[in-house]
Amino acid sequence: MWNKEIIYLHIEANKLLDRIKDESFDYIRLNKNVSEKDVQNFIVKKFKENNLKHDKDLPIVAFNENSAKPHYFPLEDSKIIKENSLILIDLWAKFKDSKSPFGDITWMAYYGDEIPDKIKRVFDIVMKSRDNALDFIKSELDKGKIPSGKEIDKVVRDYIYDNGFEGKFIHGTGHCIGFTSPHGNRGNINTKGKQHLLTNMGYTIEPGIYLEGEFGVRSEINFFINGNLKLIITSKVQKEIVKI
Repeated sequence: MWNKEIIYLHIEANKLLDRIKDESFDYIRLNKNVSEKDVQNFIVKKFKENNLKHDKDLPIVAFNENSAKPHYFPLEDSKIIKENSLILIDLWAKFKDSKSPFGDITWMAYYGDEIPDKIKRVFDIVMKSRDNALDFIKSELDKGKIPSGKEIDKVVRDYIYDNGFEGKFIHGTGHCIGFTSPHGNRGNINTKGKQHLLTNMGYTIEPGIYLEGEFGVRSEINFFINGNLKLIITSKVQKEIVKI
């Protein structure tokens, strides 16, 4: 279980991740012909400057159709930014202190003047499915119940499927947050998650819709349930696509 010190370190790491996310979007804005790999290298540099470390995997930076691959990692000859590009950045890190857990967030941005209606619609569905999960958790906690990972996943998946994207949400809704990896081993929020969430333990909510060959949208936030059965969100919650 996470104590006050661990929760503090997690929240502070997320504050830095949020700032680095903003700096990364600014880096794209100010540098023409920047590549996915360039942005990834920029993020890793910022991790080091802020005493943060990632695990064995580097942060995900994906432009346009690459954002439709949930576990895409750019190579040296990666895609270069161009006008009218959707951008997905998924970054996770922790302080080098062994007691520090990871923060793990995903945000979306658009490089161009006018965001296409299809991207807006998919983004809105993903954000609403995330908010539905949070509302469901809160409603269960108000009844004195802690939901299971499977129950939360169903709320998210049903909304995405009901809006015409069945089969386009191709991973679990969330996961426990660990100390050696952003993925812990204390239960996940997915179709097989029979275990009820634990109190004072960090989790992610990260729904997504992935349209192969076109684009993908994901939102990822962090939270925990305290000993009084209150939902505490520990990262910023994206409401609109960041315009670059």
